[in-house]
Amino acid sequence: MTTRRKFIIGSAAAVGAVTVLPSLGFAAAHGASLTLMDGKITIHPVEHASFVMETPAGTIYVDPVGEPSLYEGMAEPDLILVTHRHGDHYNADLLASLAETPILTNADVSGMMPEDLKARTETIAPGGSTTMAGIEIAAIPAYNITEGRLDFHPKERGDLGFVLTIDGSRIYISGDTEGTPEMRALENIDLAFVCMNLPFTMTAEQAADAVAEFAPAMVVPYHYRGRDDGTQDPAEFAQMLSEAGGSTEVKLHDWYNGGLG
Repeated sequence: MTTRRKFIIGSAAAVGAVTVLPSLGFAAAHGASLTLMDGKITIHPVEHASFVMETPAGTIYVDPVGEPSLYEGMAEPDLILVTHRHGDHYNADLLASLAETPILTNADVSGMMPEDLKARTETIAPGGSTTMAGIEIAAIPAYNITEGRLDFHPKERGDLGFVLTIDGSRIYISGDTEGTPEMRALENIDLAFVCMNLPFTMTAEQAADAVAEFAPAMVVPYHYRGRDDGTQDPAEFAQMLSEAGGSTEVKLHDWYNGGLG
């Protein structure tokens, strides 16, 4: 019987495999799209933390920000996920332009929303679970744990990551976090999107250490530009994860229009 992990990785994968996608390069308005899991999932990077995910269960917008023109030509969303309040993750004006799509976020973001957005928003606390648009969703705590970064994403604010169960596969979206105990305790993750940047989240080395522990079948580094030389190198992350052993496949994708900087 073909297991879920075998379905995702496929026969070409090897221990510690790193795949550099042919879509690395320039795109007119946002990062080039990437297709994962044998065509099951298609990702359209839009901004630093924003992406559109086409799935068998429908189209999900994750932390959508930027101008509405960035989303022209994209499939209409069936669900919007907002991890936390920061401006590279939450933009009320853009959300208002995205029709009447249901939104899932935490109480902190909901409390900031105008009434029209609140009316179509469900709130969830870290550690909670719900079902929306036919998708089982678990809310994973997202917060900083390193001295000097604690104020960026304090645990008590309730920032979120998400685990989505779609067509039998488990997809983790980290949001802004470090390698917390909750991340490290994740199990049976088929596809993970993991952040890394300074000073706001974590280094590539910290990300690799955490990912090695929860061992997803596949990981895509995203959200890796930082401030004041805090941009992290996804290739270094992939190398460190490979050196840690295990069978996680790393998909390196240019999230930022063909270059870092």
